[in-house]
Amino acid sequence: MNAAERFFRRYILSTLGILFLFFVVNILLFYIFSIGIYAHETSDERFSIERLSEHITKEEGNFTADASARTMLRQEDAWAMLLDADGDILWELDLPEKLFRKYTVTDVAVFTHWFLEDYPVKVWKHPDGLLVVGFPNNALFQFYTSLDMEYIQSLMVWVPLTFLINLLLLIYLFIRNAHRVEKAVKPILGGIRSLSEGKAFHLKENGELAQINAGLNKAGAYLLKKDNTRAEWIRGISHDIRTPLSMILGYASEIENASDASPLIKKQAAVIRKQSEKLKELIDNLNLTTKLEYSMQPLQKELLDPAELCRSITAEFLNNGLPWQYDLDFIQEYPKTTRPIYVDRFLLGRMLTNLIRNSILHNPQGCKIHIFLSFKDESCCFTVTDDGTGIEESLLQALNKGQEIPGSKQGTQDTEHGLGLKIVRQIVALHQGKLLFSSCFPHGLCVQITLPMEVPPESKKGRCFRPQAEQ
Repeated sequence: MNAAERFFRRYILSTLGILFLFFVVNILLFYIFSIGIYAHETSDERFSIERLSEHITKEEGNFTADASARTMLRQEDAWAMLLDADGDILWELDLPEKLFRKYTVTDVAVFTHWFLEDYPVKVWKHPDGLLVVGFPNNALFQFYTSLDMEYIQSLMVWVPLTFLINLLLLIYLFIRNAHRVEKAVKPILGGIRSLSEGKAFHLKENGELAQINAGLNKAGAYLLKKDNTRAEWIRGISHDIRTPLSMILGYASEIENASDASPLIKKQAAVIRKQSEKLKELIDNLNLTTKLEYSMQPLQKELLDPAELCRSITAEFLNNGLPWQYDLDFIQEYPKTTRPIYVDRFLLGRMLTNLIRNSILHNPQGCKIHIFLSFKDESCCFTVTDDGTGIEESLLQALNKGQEIPGSKQGTQDTEHGLGLKIVRQIVALHQGKLLFSSCFPHGLCVQITLPMEVPPESKKGRCFRPQAEQ
């Protein structure tokens, strides 16, 4: 599952979670509202016809209401009357003049469920009759209905079913729209990823997001053209410099070794030769890092003995006149046994060479440089250490995070350009390895490269590769 699919899956799941939370919260709010309404209606502060009935009593054949009953009615701007079994009024309080003073069973049945004239009423069974309390118009909402039980039972089934169908339809439409958005956005995300990796791409310039696709195509074409121009320029400059640089190196070596040249001339020729060699190394590094950055350096992997490679790199430095203040050696953890690794010989050799040159360059006073080789589980580990001055902790953290660091030897003419370590990082990344920078005790730098023991394609088909015993 790629990043775009993970994003949209999280988007859909989070939206479904929001919908679920929405329904739960609304059900909870409805429950709280119902409880609140019930509590409000049943609170002592609300008008209660039952309590009013308790304050209407019969004394010496006459019905009277105490002060509390009168207060309750007048607070609600209400009136009241007490009817006997024949519909005659036994007691009344503030009864409007326009109302009748006698009611039939039909009248009672009607105003019990609807209105008495325009007055909404409440009724209560009093020990001596029927208590009727009327309220001002629009003070109460009163509605009465009667439904068949079969209809109610059907309603109890169809209402939840309708709600569920609507919910499922809502989820389906949302997922369908999200899928359409994903289908439109996924190529854009792929184009952005290709743009960040410097790869060529082309998006279809149609649909609702055609303008964005066209903009990405334009940006990708511009950056690709810019990168190609840069790579072509570096290749052209490197090719044009190589011939005159070779001539400079040749003539400087002849002058340096000439018997009739003065010591001063020989010294100057030696300086020219050394600086020309640095310039040649810089051009080689620039060419290589450009090829690696723009995938112009195809990996040519082969099975090789890592111990033999480390010995050959060490011998090359020693045979080419390593300055006396440097000591270089190679140490293998288990000398009697070696395991072949499937890597690019040229790039791996260049990686070790750059690490050794990095130690030499940063320690002009001299140091001891060690190359360690070890095997752990299914990986091969190269470790290059020196006991030089080392680097600061902040720079170590920057190197381990893959960040560019400022040049070394600030204030001098021999400012380090940093291409060597950049090439090391690129080579390790191409081999899916890990790179770790750390400090040595008590001082110095340690660079550890861990490469996976990759199986060659021939081995996957059944061919067996046997480790070579060290000679």
